[in-house]
Amino acid sequence: MTSAAAHSPPTRFSADPAAAAALAIAVVAAATLAGAWFFQLVLDIRPCPLCLEQRYAYYLAVPLALAVAFAAVRGAPRPLLLAGFAVLLLAALANAWLGGYHAGVEWKFWPGPTDCSGPVVDLGSAGTLLQRLDTVKVIRCDEVQWRFLGLSLAGYNVLISLLMAMMVLWGIVATKRSA
Repeated sequence: MTSAAAHSPPTRFSADPAAAAALAIAVVAAATLAGAWFFQLVLDIRPCPLCLEQRYAYYLAVPLALAVAFAAVRGAPRPLLLAGFAVLLLAALANAWLGGYHAGVEWKFWPGPTDCSGPVVDLGSAGTLLQRLDTVKVIRCDEVQWRFLGLSLAGYNVLISLLMAMMVLWGIVATKRSA
């Protein structure tokens, strides 16, 4: 006979490494998004277009990782769990690449997208130029707004995305072992 405590959610997650990995991924992704919004709304560090694109993987990872964790706890088929983890791995690795690309743009290793790091081209007529400059604030992708220990937020995104990829691999290995 099993006790009721053995079926409680914390015990189930510790007994199911795939669910624990998925839950950890969701927590890391949510904390990263909370940090990004904190920098933007509280510290007034505005994101550039590349910064905003780097958030997409986290917006995907939170609900998907929670769904994978829920499915793992409910005993979903292994192929379904592995498919969820595969999408999470692809998102994490793509985001690590995007963060590395953005960090390279910031370090001037290569040019960035023209919409946020290229030359300013069509400014319109001279009469409306001052009015347009007052209403538009362009956040450049090639200018670092904040660094800590030599890394920009794009650099930290690379590290966080790689950490999430390692967590996904842990989940994949745990799912394959549970067969």
